[in-house]
Amino acid sequence: MKKTREYPVITITRKAQAALEGGHPWVYDEEVLTSTDGVQNGILVDVVSDKDKFLGTGILSQKSKIRIRIISRNANDSFDEAFFERRLRYAWEYRKTVMADDINACRVIFGEADGFPGLTVDRYGDLLVTQTLSIGIENIKSMLFPLIYKVLTEDGQKISGIFERNDVAIRELEGMEQFKGWFPLEGVLQLESAVTLIRENGIEYEVDVENGQKTGFFLDQKYNRLAVSRLAKGKRVLDCFTHTGSFALNAALGGAERVCAVDVSASAIEMARRNAVRNGLEGRMEFLAADVLDLLPEIERKGEKPYDFIILDPPAFTKSRKTVESALRGYNEINYRAMKLLPRGGYLATCSCSHFMPDELFKKMLKSAARDASVELRQIEARQQSPDHPILWNVPETDYLKFYIFQIV
Repeated sequence: MKKTREYPVITITRKAQAALEGGHPWVYDEEVLTSTDGVQNGILVDVVSDKDKFLGTGILSQKSKIRIRIISRNANDSFDEAFFERRLRYAWEYRKTVMADDINACRVIFGEADGFPGLTVDRYGDLLVTQTLSIGIENIKSMLFPLIYKVLTEDGQKISGIFERNDVAIRELEGMEQFKGWFPLEGVLQLESAVTLIRENGIEYEVDVENGQKTGFFLDQKYNRLAVSRLAKGKRVLDCFTHTGSFALNAALGGAERVCAVDVSASAIEMARRNAVRNGLEGRMEFLAADVLDLLPEIERKGEKPYDFIILDPPAFTKSRKTVESALRGYNEINYRAMKLLPRGGYLATCSCSHFMPDELFKKMLKSAARDASVELRQIEARQQSPDHPILWNVPETDYLKFYIFQIV
């Protein structure tokens, strides 16, 4: 190390050393060789090998299986406001580059991919929504969040408030309570409503950042929805797991003859209906509150093929490695049913949003479903999450969304 360090020193195993030197930023609890008893939870620590080689500085999480999250590999870094402001500006400049003018609704911070482990920041118009999943970020958010506000407003962006969506159980694994509410910004009046409007791909949505799923909306599928829109002209479209109707609305705007949007949640269907009315698209759309796993076989039993474009955007069927096998069965079932329902020459858009479902396994499932349905798949596009959710090749967890568009032949 090149200068005197002020942080506790943690020695790790050679296995963990290899992972860090390979570019991954996590050290697991069983890989820590130094006792951390009495060390304050959430502080910065220096990580070294068993031969005292400096490997990086990270956030210590005493109650998490991910015991240390590396935030810097430079021994000369000082972790003051200037350090974090530089990193925030770097993240924002990246969004401005890869999203061009499409930054009114985008992910501003994507955790480890932007050097802020456990932090998500999404922008919905003039609202920022944060989700803090690591104790270290929680400890510095009173400094960090005003800096985010500063970086964006100095760039001419209108930001009226920051809403925290910390109502997720994973926070408890870090020893933090669940809650949601407005973050106090000095000199900024707290808004009364957490509902805002965004425009994406020419469609206007009402987004409830307090009660909507995740942080209020699924921004990662933005350009996948656009890809669906380009193929939808003249098609009869079935959008499964529609949530707020985003894929269905893009298909309708793209000129679909008819779109049926389906979701098991009646409230989601009502929101999708309102979004259709808001955009003047209700005339070519219908909405159905139903379980897709029941609906697809029911349509098949009728012996008809009423759709020539089916979109499958299910929730994550697996959120751990332990449930991958059961998730595969679920993915196989819905894809098999969709392939059976489509006529020759029909189109299928299908995806998985779980990083526990690797691309190789997802493709293997699709091949199996196609074989069982006695069809062939002609691939049109293989896509991923939008670039405001950047993928670090050394961090597989950042690569989570698989999205394929096929023609059935």
